[in-house]
Amino acid sequence: MDTISDYKLPSVAVIGTGYWGKNLVRNFHQLGALKLIYDKSVPVLSSLKEQYSGVDTCRSLNQVLEREDIKGIVIATPAETHFQVAHKALLAGKHVLIEKPLVLHEAEGIKLIKIAQDKGLTLMVGHLLQYHPAFIKLKDMVMSGDLGRVDYIYSNRLNFGKIRREENILWSFAPHDISMILSLSGEDPENIMTTGGYYLHQRIADVTTTHFGFASGLNAHIFVSWLHPFKEQKLVVVGERKMAVFDDTKPWPDKLLTYPHQMQWVNGFPTPEKAEAERVDIPQDEPLRRECIHFLECIATGKQPITDGYEGLRVLRILNASQRSLDEHGQKVRIDGTLVVRERRASDRRQHLSSKHTTTGDIQVHETAIIDEGVEISNGTKVWHFSHILSGSELGEKCNIGQNVVIGPDVRIGKECKIQNNVSVYKGVTLEDGVFCGPSMVFTNITNPRAELSKMDQAQPTLIKQGATIGANATVVCGNVVGRYSFIGAGAVVTRKVPDHALVVGNPAKVIGWVCKCGERLAEDLACSFCNKKYDQTPEGLELTATDHSVSN
Repeated sequence: MDTISDYKLPSVAVIGTGYWGKNLVRNFHQLGALKLIYDKSVPVLSSLKEQYSGVDTCRSLNQVLEREDIKGIVIATPAETHFQVAHKALLAGKHVLIEKPLVLHEAEGIKLIKIAQDKGLTLMVGHLLQYHPAFIKLKDMVMSGDLGRVDYIYSNRLNFGKIRREENILWSFAPHDISMILSLSGEDPENIMTTGGYYLHQRIADVTTTHFGFASGLNAHIFVSWLHPFKEQKLVVVGERKMAVFDDTKPWPDKLLTYPHQMQWVNGFPTPEKAEAERVDIPQDEPLRRECIHFLECIATGKQPITDGYEGLRVLRILNASQRSLDEHGQKVRIDGTLVVRERRASDRRQHLSSKHTTTGDIQVHETAIIDEGVEISNGTKVWHFSHILSGSELGEKCNIGQNVVIGPDVRIGKECKIQNNVSVYKGVTLEDGVFCGPSMVFTNITNPRAELSKMDQAQPTLIKQGATIGANATVVCGNVVGRYSFIGAGAVVTRKVPDHALVVGNPAKVIGWVCKCGERLAEDLACSFCNKKYDQTPEGLELTATDHSVSN
């Protein structure tokens, strides 16, 4: 994250100064960015004007939006007003930070995202815990494979109060936990089941438990309540190698602990071997301050927010699906309601697909996605919100193309590839079968680009070989080959060829170990403790030993 001194500080106005708005006012004022406070209450504005000298106050939203010196609008009003205020702010050319949830209806969220894109504006959602140093470190541990395969995640957000009447406990407490679970899992759940209890009001749930099922086999649940005897804010990640606990109620040194417990199989029975908790060193900083700095940075530099409109829309979809399940007394809800399903055999239902591209079997393309002419999409592939597949590109069977992904032109994607949100696969990049591209990772295609010169004749090819995994925010510089079943750590910068099965991290990326085909890190003897495969080292990386016939690599 850049420091404030790295760019000219934008001025912002905070809209709404209730329970959470006051915290935003305090942080933006401390950062020197607060120019104006909007609230409908005269006594509240008078009090704040005394507390924050030199900051203007206003009771007219139109007057706020007319101020040319104000670049960003921070919205901390009730959720039902979020769309109306954000819509006006974006149309007025203002960058927008909205407290959770983004809006209440998905169509409204899609509209805000489109306006922000068309006008080149920042749209950011206040999913605070994404900016907590402990969660940032936890996510890095998950993405780097330090915990091993993640099997289960659960979150408890419990307290006695603060009770609301404009929203139930699910919408009040769960958005932050949904955001964290989606970020750690790297995928959306396939199904959701939510149950709840109504004790203080027959129509407003005070306690809910939500269960998530993912296609990868991962499971998760969220337990939220404002009728609990003590405060608890705990996220637990159960990995195959380690377990991690992020407890935000603990003193800073104990906020993130890992437990290197092991499950050993003795005489055919699982036998737990417990280990002492280990503290994880993390820099101490206020998450809200980091969130506010990130918003100012995105305004000043054009950087994509970590919790952008797409991330807010994903969380909103989960909330709406959870609410549907809650309303239906815990019935399981599939997370595919916003997909437009098109079947090859039903040609009358292929309006958008006909004459534009070739399909083989059933595919699913969201109505906001754009598919150019001359594109081939194979059986079982899904293309999500706002993605664009350019002409001449080929997508193999059972691929999952996330939100805001650009592919092409003339790009070949193998079968069963997974491309997460905000990834661009440019011309010259080829993905073989089973490649995983983490959120916001980057491919380049020219080593020395200039905005004023066309250099596509200097484009260098990049090959990502079968089964490779590229972590979130990693960069693969063009002209390189990423080997089979290799693992690129989150944030790594690949500047040279990556051997088969190599684990690489850092900038520039360096080999720090080896990974099995199943994704687990190998021991020093190049044996996998999870699936018992064994490898030999070769000039190209690793290959299965001739004596191991359990699988074919």
